[in-house]
Amino acid sequence: MYEKWLVGVDLGGTTIKIAFINQNGEMIHKWEIPTNTREKGNHIPTDIAESIDQTLDELGQNKNKLIGIGIGAPGPVNLKNGSIDVAVNLGWENFHLKSLLEMETSLPVIVDNDANVAAIGEMWKGAGKGAKDLLCVTLGTGVGGGIIANGEIIHGVNGAGGEIGHITSIIEGGVHCNCGKTGCLETVASATGIVRLTIEELSSTRTPSKLREIYHEHQSLSSKLVFEAANEGDELANKVIDEVTLYLGLALANLANGLNPEKIVIGGGVSKAGDALLAPLKEHFTRFTFPRVAQGVELAIATLGNDAGVIGNSWLAKKKLINDHE
Repeated sequence: MYEKWLVGVDLGGTTIKIAFINQNGEMIHKWEIPTNTREKGNHIPTDIAESIDQTLDELGQNKNKLIGIGIGAPGPVNLKNGSIDVAVNLGWENFHLKSLLEMETSLPVIVDNDANVAAIGEMWKGAGKGAKDLLCVTLGTGVGGGIIANGEIIHGVNGAGGEIGHITSIIEGGVHCNCGKTGCLETVASATGIVRLTIEELSSTRTPSKLREIYHEHQSLSSKLVFEAANEGDELANKVIDEVTLYLGLALANLANGLNPEKIVIGGGVSKAGDALLAPLKEHFTRFTFPRVAQGVELAIATLGNDAGVIGNSWLAKKKLINDHE
């Protein structure tokens, strides 16, 4: 049988990850190109199309090898026409991604939010494999999320479903979030939030900490350094991690109490802390979760890393562009 490939595209502010993946979810070939944000990102669809054509040539394949493209983009997606309402990092506003990419590639295209497709990737081939009810939260510069119920992404009435990072965690006195609200989970559980909380703790206490010397010398910290210090028994670092996992555990528990998921997958750069993050998170999560819900759910670190997006987008292409025509 002639094997055809799916195309997964993960569109980021710095790079665009692209992969050819077979219908079993196996990676055939992957690569990335720089994200060209000149002229309000208008060149991005053309860049993607040209890169796909060039890579097919390099592999000795033609366009007939490809079934279609799944692409994940930052920001709310208009699911009716595949346009992006706003993507500040790309310069997009009401950008008709689906129609433009279809025109450039002559292939069918399906578009979804990047955090949603990362959740799909983990469900198909990652830490959520086998689960049809799961939450996926991505802890990076911000906090992204995807909610899958009975195997389907929850988009909501206007495409904003799964905005886990904007659950209010600090009711009064929280710092401003990029979304316009204050006190969002993103402000306290992201990599930047962890650093901010650490600097605040260093400024307001005299607790001895190796982080105090590092910050004094370099005037900067990273969430990775905070977790490393916590692993070494640093009192201040452990206090910060306890606070972060308290907020995250409460948010995830409240979501779990409403959704009763089988798995909660934690991804993004912060998740590389592994058990240093997961152990205190499980304690706080269990504290706030309805007992029967807690019995049915497993918290796990994501396993696909940077491949989650392209794999999830390939699944989208497979499901939407093949199954819809059966």
